[in-house]
Amino acid sequence: MTSTPASTEDDRFKPVRRMRARRRDEAHRAATPLELFFDLCFVVAVGQAGIQLVHALAEGHVSDGVVGYLFVFFGVWWAWMNFTWFASAYDCDDVPYRIATLVQICGVLVYAAGVPRAFTENDWTIAVVGYVVMRIALTAQWLRAAASERPGPARRTALIYATGVVVCQAAWIALLTAPEDAKRWLFVLVAAAELLVPVIAERGHQTPWHPHHIAERYGLFTIIVLGETMFAATIGVQSVLGEVEEFGELVPIAAGGILIIFAAWWIYFSVPVHERLRGNRESIPWGYGHFLIFASAAAIGAGLEVAVEQSVGKAPIPVLGAAAAVTVPTALYLLTVWYLHARHFKRTTAQQLLLPVSVPLVLACTFAGHWAVLATGLVVAAVVAVGVTLASGQPETARSPGLPDLEV
Repeated sequence: MTSTPASTEDDRFKPVRRMRARRRDEAHRAATPLELFFDLCFVVAVGQAGIQLVHALAEGHVSDGVVGYLFVFFGVWWAWMNFTWFASAYDCDDVPYRIATLVQICGVLVYAAGVPRAFTENDWTIAVVGYVVMRIALTAQWLRAAASERPGPARRTALIYATGVVVCQAAWIALLTAPEDAKRWLFVLVAAAELLVPVIAERGHQTPWHPHHIAERYGLFTIIVLGETMFAATIGVQSVLGEVEEFGELVPIAAGGILIIFAAWWIYFSVPVHERLRGNRESIPWGYGHFLIFASAAAIGAGLEVAVEQSVGKAPIPVLGAAAAVTVPTALYLLTVWYLHARHFKRTTAQQLLLPVSVPLVLACTFAGHWAVLATGLVVAAVVAVGVTLASGQPETARSPGLPDLEV
């Protein structure tokens, strides 16, 4: 179900409307077709980051690969997140708004094209150009929002956002001229500055983002990232099918990978997280923490590809390293999902401990050798089964509305 901005009959079909702030209590608020299109285009960059991570891990460059992956993924996640929260507060769905959004999509495609160079050569030129394109479009949106607001806290917040985005983009451009050995350290500083912009801007006035809409948007992007993970794992298996004598060598990895992805989906959507997103105190840590959820979910797919390549001798890394490429991001995903929102809906000690206890069990699967992926899949499947059993034993009045017998 999709929604359109609240408007009168007179301005509903106008090509240009006033960018009014939307209500936090707006009924039936849901993701729009434009937002879904936006997400699908962003996953192109996610896929590029995953491909580069596979190459790095398969060649044994673990530390460089992980650092490069996190840096590249930050640009994708941060641009997506900024658009998502802005749209939740100010989406007016007119022609200028749509054009600005499409420009941001063009920016992410340029960014995706620059990912390989940024990853392997530390050459961020193309990636920064794409990133700046995305951020210029967002700056225009914030300035438009400011122009539509009366003088006061709301306009001031919009102007702080616009100013902060511009300053950070100037810093990214300046970063291109920095010495090669200093770029990654300066990257961390500029990224920290980006993270501070919403904190500073929202201090005096909270933008009217919609809790249910935000929870849905994050959930949809999680689904898309998990879908990309499934796709990456499928491509990995397909690429080596003609090079192995027996498909049976790949069955444990394929089966375990499917179980991991299915369980990751189930665990994420087992609680009504929108009920907790009441204000910025809860929502900003929750929103920022999703960097680890999205990045680890996408990394699972990369890890599955590495495990496949190692199993047929195409990746010159030990079995332990290939197994860790799957178990580590899986454990990180479970821990982060639990910490960000699952733990807030647990009612018994057993429910509260289930996901944290599963983390060391998943990590222990690393030492299962060629069976590590399947063992991990069985562990997370068992976690889901136990979680459902524990939830079904709760009294009706203690269960989450609309989610009986499903909590993990």
